[in-house]
Amino acid sequence: MNEETLKDKSLAVLLVLVSIAFIWILLPFYGAVFWAVILGIVFAPMQRRLQLKFGWERNLTSFCTLSICLVIAILPVIIISFLLVQEGTALYKSIESGELDIAAYVTQFKHHLPPYFQHLLDRFGVGELNGLREKIVKSAMAGGEVTNRVFSLGQGTFEFIVSFFIMLYLLFFFLRDGAELARKVRMAVPLEEHQKRRLQLKFNRVVRATVKGNLLVAITQGALGGMIFWFLDIPSALVWAVLMALLSLLPAVGAGIVWAPVAAFFLLTGAVWQGVVLGLFGVFVIGLVDNVLRPILVGKDTKMPDYMILISTLGGLALFGLNGFVIGPLIAALFMSSWAIFIETKPRVQLP
Repeated sequence: MNEETLKDKSLAVLLVLVSIAFIWILLPFYGAVFWAVILGIVFAPMQRRLQLKFGWERNLTSFCTLSICLVIAILPVIIISFLLVQEGTALYKSIESGELDIAAYVTQFKHHLPPYFQHLLDRFGVGELNGLREKIVKSAMAGGEVTNRVFSLGQGTFEFIVSFFIMLYLLFFFLRDGAELARKVRMAVPLEEHQKRRLQLKFNRVVRATVKGNLLVAITQGALGGMIFWFLDIPSALVWAVLMALLSLLPAVGAGIVWAPVAAFFLLTGAVWQGVVLGLFGVFVIGLVDNVLRPILVGKDTKMPDYMILISTLGGLALFGLNGFVIGPLIAALFMSSWAIFIETKPRVQLP
């Protein structure tokens, strides 16, 4: 082994070790760093347009773009979260006080089921009203700790505020220096220039399509679901709207996990017109959003099959939580692009 080879290997080992150490110290705030990068990619075109149109100094342009991002993407989330906290707390208090008796609703639903399904519920221990109510009360009391952590200003508040300001701080610099950072990363990747460019374009397209497309679909489905729940006078419509918006991140199934059982409950308990209205609205309005908008906004730009988007989204959500709806499809897209590059560059075997 000559001296140059030894130096190259030593440098490679050093790079790996310091990179692992750097990632390790960033892990406590990986969510803040991740969303700063994602929002930086999403709002980079706006940054460039403002720069070209007004010719401002880079710091001023980045500050204006950051302000627009704050108004468009961040403040609405904070306001909805605040309203959700209030309504979620009120819903929990209604259940705890007995004003909203979920056990009675479930029992009523059970009595309208065919005998086979009633026996099936009995096997799971939810056939008797008193036993069912006791289980729900115990679950509510056990969940009180979680509810307090989620809906109250507790220990996580300080960490959230710190992460939020870290994200804004990093986002400013990613908007200002993003092009230069991307160029340096591209230079460090040991691939041909056209291959690096291809991967970067794929990365940017998937991030923008996944974030903008999925969020638009989620907001639309959540708003439509909340509106129909409010119209039918279903309690805590905002809570259900947010839940439908979150579940709509799952392609194919999505918001139907919420509205379909409620429509079935209405039909089985004699509220026929409510069940019919909710069922038709869910299939032909809420479902249409998923079937029409998602392929246009997500599938078109990612150029991935629906099954790949679904499985990568589910896997991403399972591993990374809410961040996974971006991370999952992104990894899947890079996986497909990397293998495509490998297949194209691999020497073809000449058959006899």
